[in-house]
Amino acid sequence: MFVKRLGLTAVSLLALRQNLALAQTIVVNGETVPADEVTVSPAEEAVEPPPATILFPEETTQLTDSVLANLTELELSSIDLFSFDDDEVDDDPAVQKRNPPNQCKTYPGDPRYPVQAVWNVFNLLSGGKLIKTVPFASVCYDDFGNFDQARCDFISANWINNSYIHIEDPTSINAVLFEGANCLPQALDPASTECLVGGLPSYVVEARNVAHVQLAVNFARNMNLRLVVKNTGHDFGAKSTGAGALSIWTHHFKSVQFFPNHQADGGYQGPAFKVGAGVQAYELYAAAHQHDVTVVGGEGATVGVMGGYVLGGGHSPLSGLYGMASDNVLSFEVVLANGRFVTASATKNPDLFWALRGGGGSTYGVVTSVTVKAHPKMHVSTLTFELATGPTVTPDQFWEAIRAFFDGFIEYAVDHANYEYFRLASFGPGFFHFDMGPWFAPQMTSDELQDLVAPLFARFDAIGVEYTPVFRDFDNFHDAWQASFPLEPWGSNFIRQASRLFPRANWEDEAKLNATFDAIKSTVEEGNYVIAFNMAAAPAGYPDTAVNPAWRETVMHCIAAAMWDPAAPESAIKAASDKLTFDWMQRWRDVSPGAGAYMSESDYIEPDFTQAFWGTKYPQALQMKKKYDPRDVFYAQNAVGSEFWEMSENILGNLPSQNSRLCRKN
Repeated sequence: MFVKRLGLTAVSLLALRQNLALAQTIVVNGETVPADEVTVSPAEEAVEPPPATILFPEETTQLTDSVLANLTELELSSIDLFSFDDDEVDDDPAVQKRNPPNQCKTYPGDPRYPVQAVWNVFNLLSGGKLIKTVPFASVCYDDFGNFDQARCDFISANWINNSYIHIEDPTSINAVLFEGANCLPQALDPASTECLVGGLPSYVVEARNVAHVQLAVNFARNMNLRLVVKNTGHDFGAKSTGAGALSIWTHHFKSVQFFPNHQADGGYQGPAFKVGAGVQAYELYAAAHQHDVTVVGGEGATVGVMGGYVLGGGHSPLSGLYGMASDNVLSFEVVLANGRFVTASATKNPDLFWALRGGGGSTYGVVTSVTVKAHPKMHVSTLTFELATGPTVTPDQFWEAIRAFFDGFIEYAVDHANYEYFRLASFGPGFFHFDMGPWFAPQMTSDELQDLVAPLFARFDAIGVEYTPVFRDFDNFHDAWQASFPLEPWGSNFIRQASRLFPRANWEDEAKLNATFDAIKSTVEEGNYVIAFNMAAAPAGYPDTAVNPAWRETVMHCIAAAMWDPAAPESAIKAASDKLTFDWMQRWRDVSPGAGAYMSESDYIEPDFTQAFWGTKYPQALQMKKKYDPRDVFYAQNAVGSEFWEMSENILGNLPSQNSRLCRKN
């Protein structure tokens, strides 16, 4: 019926798909022109023009007004499902009363939710890139007709410690708890007897070009569907999922181009990379190594560097030298909520450029590529060691040694741009463990690092703790990173995390430092598993962006993790979950008032999250949200503007369930 109403025929669908495939365009000086009309003279090759003027092949295939006009010529009677939205939202109350905003996103079972015939049409228009969700662990069950015991055993054995396997799945996410843990391998959830889609999106567009992204954005907006964006799915806050949603999977935007002498429109001239949104850290670092330069990214190998990571600010082992990852961005290519494909840079849509650098993913648009600065090749030294209680080391000695380490945080991170990545854990009453892995010292030799830590190790010796330091030298960042950082773990149904940024001021006052140390120590003693970073991100000349100002004062980013037995009664699991937010984290907030938290590794129900994630930058970030996404096409948990929406159901009483309806708050 729907197909008939549209007037779609096999011939017209083929013509439409051919029309999209032929939409090969390039943006030059802000205007779209046919690719075959663009030439580059020899004189222009010495200093590369901004990469925004030369798009990746996947960015030249675009949905344009011309394509939509051809739909009319093909006698498609209802092209509005895929049309752009260039109309501004009218703030007149009388107009809003006549045309009230949708109170809820269209949900499966609603009269307006697309029927299968509509999804079939979308699939044809996208060239067969629409995927109906089949959960990653469905092979462990009979529900989807794909039971495979060998594959299930492989997934079960690799679920937590091999993030590579999740990245290749269109819907697998780290934050499985918040979508209801509806399809986990029985090895993780022994009581499970069925596999459900749950809070995963209903459909995924395997985006291979900009036109795919535009089709999805326009379709979701015009049908009032919930729209989510998944790159790798690493985010702690389930920003990449939602029941009944249409998801855009950007994983396959993998192009990388190096510009030895790039001239940015904001004044920068020097080496740069243009990087597709789906490129992961290990891929980008390898490309930089190949060209004998260094780029700013995170420590996680499989994290999508140009997705939620850079959009959320992005802390890095190189932050002490070059700031946040977002500080190094020169331009973005992005599909907006109205479906238009634009460049955001210092001179093109500069307010959007401000917002995208730290405003968060799934908020202002869908980024397809980012151009970033590259820095010189550098020497790096690293250090690893462990401390633990035992027959010759008492808990008092252990904690005295940890405090000695804390005392040097300003010197290590601020004065020397070092980045220490460490873990603190309790293995029962009186049994504590500390793992430094690694102490990362860019632009320092191991001799220089040994001189830096000599006073600390002298204190360790005086305290009487046992440690075995291992120093290593590398002549480049890539090899130091590859040899030093562990593969990031994947989420499960028995852990929940939160984080806090601790300011330098807490180290400049003895009483505040005592309180800070006691707040962390007391939670570890109660079972909190701590992952922390002694780091700074305020080099001279960092730009004004949406990044939380708290980052510029930070000397420690600290992650807390509460864990429980998934077979425990729900009341016990809720108690552990609540303790994380309302007890352990509250102690950390109390000793760092007015500071903040890193949104990408944060508490799912962080109190006053707008202050915690953006501080004084939030009003402007929200203003940009209203400008570039006035109809709230994009929503994500704890994203800018999300405070006006809510999920209809909760998990454990207070964790918004992504397996429920998304509605505006009354």
